[in-house]
Amino acid sequence: MRITGGQLKGRVLFSPRGMQIRPTSDRVREAIFNIIGQDLSGKRVLDLFAGTGSMGLEALSRGAACVLFIDSSAQSVSLTEKNLALCGHQDSGTILRKDLRKGICLDHPLLKQEYDLAFLDPPYRKSFIPLLLKHISYNGILSTRSSVIAESGKTENLPPLCGNFEMLDSRLYGDTKVSFYGYRAEVQIS
Repeated sequence: MRITGGQLKGRVLFSPRGMQIRPTSDRVREAIFNIIGQDLSGKRVLDLFAGTGSMGLEALSRGAACVLFIDSSAQSVSLTEKNLALCGHQDSGTILRKDLRKGICLDHPLLKQEYDLAFLDPPYRKSFIPLLLKHISYNGILSTRSSVIAESGKTENLPPLCGNFEMLDSRLYGDTKVSFYGYRAEVQIS
């Protein structure tokens, strides 16, 4: 597993042992950033169900200002810490160990700020993506110009509209489906 672009391109990351963590493949990460763009200068990023932290580290490599990594697994937190240190981005990344299965707990000060981009890579076939899209949509965590990239199993049907987000595109990469959501403005009636 390596960083696929930006300042840290080619950097080999620490990988998980066993099957508890399913990191996003290099091919899928590279495809995602080819679609959303290579320059994330100044963006604030959420990496939910962070695993190894590879998605957030890709964002930092491409100029993101900061990344908040959230995962409930001790192994994931440890791998993300190691990978942040390996990439020299300890000051740009914060790691929270939180269980996201029931939504985002908003009690942390960093979750009271707005983010521009969120990566959602929960366990497949558990229906976490619609729950989290609604939760982050209605709690002011994401800015009105934000994007959400959600990874799911290829047979999972994700909603075209969820909270304040609208699916703009969906692509298949082997067993992984990547869905791209954009913030949709509410229609104003005068």
